[in-house]
Amino acid sequence: MSDRFRRWEVLLLLVWIGIGAVLRFSHLSSLPPWTDEYATIVYSLGNSFRTVPLNQFIPSEVLLQPLQSSQQAGILSVVHYLTTESTHPPLYFVLSHLWMNLFSPEGELASIWVARSLPALFGVASIPAMYGLGYLAFRCHLVAQMTAAIATVSPYGIYLAGQARHYTLVILFVIASLACFVIAIRAIHNRQSLPIWVAISWVGANSLGMATHYFFTLNLTAEGLVLLSWAWRQSQLDKRALLQPIWRRIYGVAAGTLAGCLVWLPALGGITGSRTTSWIADGNPTANWLEPIARMWLWGMSIISMLPSAITIIPLWGVVLSGCVTLAFWLGILPHLCYGWKVQRQNSHANLITKALGGYVLGAIALFVSFTYGLGIDLTLAPRFSFVYFPAAVALLGASLAACWRQLPSKELLSRNDSADYKGKKTRGFARLKASLYKLLGSRGGRKFNLALLNSKKWKGSVVVSLILLMGLVGGITEIWNLGYLQHHRPDLLAPIIQKTSQAPIFIATTHKHHGQTGRMMGLAWEFRHLPAEVQFFLAHRSGDTEPYANAIHAMQAQMTQIPRPFDLWLVDFHAEVDLESQGCFPAFPKRSAGEYWYRLYHCLQDSP
Repeated sequence: MSDRFRRWEVLLLLVWIGIGAVLRFSHLSSLPPWTDEYATIVYSLGNSFRTVPLNQFIPSEVLLQPLQSSQQAGILSVVHYLTTESTHPPLYFVLSHLWMNLFSPEGELASIWVARSLPALFGVASIPAMYGLGYLAFRCHLVAQMTAAIATVSPYGIYLAGQARHYTLVILFVIASLACFVIAIRAIHNRQSLPIWVAISWVGANSLGMATHYFFTLNLTAEGLVLLSWAWRQSQLDKRALLQPIWRRIYGVAAGTLAGCLVWLPALGGITGSRTTSWIADGNPTANWLEPIARMWLWGMSIISMLPSAITIIPLWGVVLSGCVTLAFWLGILPHLCYGWKVQRQNSHANLITKALGGYVLGAIALFVSFTYGLGIDLTLAPRFSFVYFPAAVALLGASLAACWRQLPSKELLSRNDSADYKGKKTRGFARLKASLYKLLGSRGGRKFNLALLNSKKWKGSVVVSLILLMGLVGGITEIWNLGYLQHHRPDLLAPIIQKTSQAPIFIATTHKHHGQTGRMMGLAWEFRHLPAEVQFFLAHRSGDTEPYANAIHAMQAQMTQIPRPFDLWLVDFHAEVDLESQGCFPAFPKRSAGEYWYRLYHCLQDSP
């Protein structure tokens, strides 16, 4: 590789990193935190949700108190409250604790920008990491650049990077694990021993991935399924193949990974009956069997495309129009993506890894389907869980786009048996990418090059790739402006409605099972800090899922008699029967929704009898 080529390669990668940083840090604090982000902030600060009083009216300041920084809370507090109140491993929360302590003054509310900036940094780091995975997998600089480009503009990647959650960190460990997996597949194919440093790195990445998110086990299982298929294939050719040194080292990696996972076995056992994770079993995928498939398709499309489609703020005709344009876009690019896939399958150098990563993605999707339809645990309910196969899908898309960019005939691809010749093809493919960059920068040489390119039969590929990346960029901008369908609860939409509607003092009540409901009310309290209204909250708690809310409702009704009239009572996500008319409170309108909240207003105009 010439020095000039290397400089351009590094420059282009820096361009992707710069664009990715702008997309991930733009409007980082424009949305209020949602429920899970409040959990991240509270536990990262070393605080507890259990300090929030239940079954009594409390002001916003008391509800938001767990979001205040305290220098007395250390890492041990983070681990303690996380393990006793939540279902997540501690690695990310410990890192977030150290990060937030650098920028959080004592006694002040945490900054949402600071809380989200760490995942955003991890998201930016995933761009060069994906470049490395693309090059390691396909040994082609053009594939690596395409992979980095997709990772840069991916609306799904930007969505994950904009949340104060642990998904961008676990994606880095998925990338690291896949890199070792790719090396192992190539070593198995060539019947070479797996380097010891790769084995150790693989175990380390897998162990750290498990210490970040328990769904990392899906990544391990998908890799294991591919390795098992390779083991079965080799055992059919040679009965003693599985006793070779390469497989013995694979067994060592499996044993080390198992040891790293067993550490979390007690915590995994507690997840099954946890009230905070019961929502993934609330659906009925057997009866509504099309819904999980549609969701998986939507989450998959968001890797490279997303147009304005947030039904909470976009009119229906706009959502329909975006859907039609998106459908036309995918119908147009699918033949090109299939062509790129076929090209890589025909390439003797790329076919091996293409099949391995393709098998990994299919295995991960099969696991999602099995959990959803077989066990009734609908993993498609939340788009964030698709982080498992996101890096592998991006790498495969990068390989496909690289083939589209070249638009090489099949006979030329089939003749690529000489590695030196293949290296030359990579350089020429990258030269075309560089020439397009020249054109963007206004270089005369670049314009001459692209004029010749447009007059050739190969120009369509570069145009298709450019359109796909442009669509990804539009999707990324859609996501940072909060116009896409990857959305959570939007208290910023409900709080102004409450403030504008109520002329009397405002009281908000919700039913409460765990800190998830506390987080939703924190979202409203967070918004009311910027509004003139004074608000009090009531968290009607019940101890168990089978117990009624009767005691909590009785306490609320008793306390309502002590409140001066008139006042407005807003029932928000209130899932219990309550007789308020006997308290002199009458509904203003039927139940409505805003920002994924259900609410109903009661005017309490007279003294209760």
